[in-house]
Amino acid sequence: MTRKIKIADLKRFDITEHLDSEDAIAEYLTIVLEENDPVLLAAALGDVARARGMTQLAKDTGLSRESLYKGLSGDRIPSADTLLKVIHALGLRLVVTPEHACA
Repeated sequence: MTRKIKIADLKRFDITEHLDSEDAIAEYLTIVLEENDPVLLAAALGDVARARGMTQLAKDTGLSRESLYKGLSGDRIPSADTLLKVIHALGLRLVVTPEHACA
């Protein structure tokens, strides 16, 4: 007799468990950036921040943890200033290439 698995028994997927290397983080953010969705980008940066540690990120950016959680929740578009502070504090950089070069 097979045991029926209930949805409630399944572990909830948490992307932060998979953001365990610089390469994984870069690949994740690259895929997210391809969507051209600033809210999705904010949420993805929030995922990276949680994987790395929100407390340290708050110290590195000079922003409060509460502000970071709100700004990187994916519920709103944070300011460009906040995004750039977070990207820099995470040790990341954005690189721009011509769109035709990506195809």
